[in-house]
Amino acid sequence: MSKIEYRTLNDRAYDEIKSSLIAGQFRPGQVLVIRTLADRYGISTTPVREALQRLVGERQLVMLHNRSIAVPGWDPAKFQELFRIRCALEGLAAELAATQMTERDVETMERLTDEIALALRQRQFGTYVSLNQKFHFTLYEHANSPRLLEIIQNLWGQVGSYMNELFGRPGFEEHANDEHRRIVERLRARDAAGVRTHIVADITGAAEFLLPHITELAASEDSEKLL
Repeated sequence: MSKIEYRTLNDRAYDEIKSSLIAGQFRPGQVLVIRTLADRYGISTTPVREALQRLVGERQLVMLHNRSIAVPGWDPAKFQELFRIRCALEGLAAELAATQMTERDVETMERLTDEIALALRQRQFGTYVSLNQKFHFTLYEHANSPRLLEIIQNLWGQVGSYMNELFGRPGFEEHANDEHRRIVERLRARDAAGVRTHIVADITGAAEFLLPHITELAASEDSEKLL
């Protein structure tokens, strides 16, 4: 295998695992088994091992005392810190994107809100999580700021495992698409500041709903460790 091919496999393994983290496909505290991941992505074990080490270095994953690698567990304080950073950086990306999007781009965003609404009506919450991610990153990619986008991807890698818990207790689905609709309205109005306001409101609403549940799960996890 040439160095170029080897490097490509390393990058592919990294991209696949990171995308899975962002999409919430791993659970908090889940130990990641190298052979299982290699089979899942169709990649040999060495690139997967090196990708996991790289993600540990980026604090996307953690190394346990037995040298295994896992998704970080429930951590309300970390979640709150990431929430504050997300508001600042995703708000900036949204505001920048609002000045760059064409009418066709806005129509794409509106179609996504329709798909999200359908997923919510059908109670397909896994589909909602995937579409919500697509909605946000479709917007952020239009900021034309690759370094900012990379930072936001890293932030989502650290909170992605929490996102499936949005529906861990009732109530969130009633308002899960409200801010998305308002964002599209502000995009149509060419109101960049308004787009930023409603992205921040969207992140805030989800975080405020999640935090009590995350706190409960963290306390339960701590109790289990004491047993």
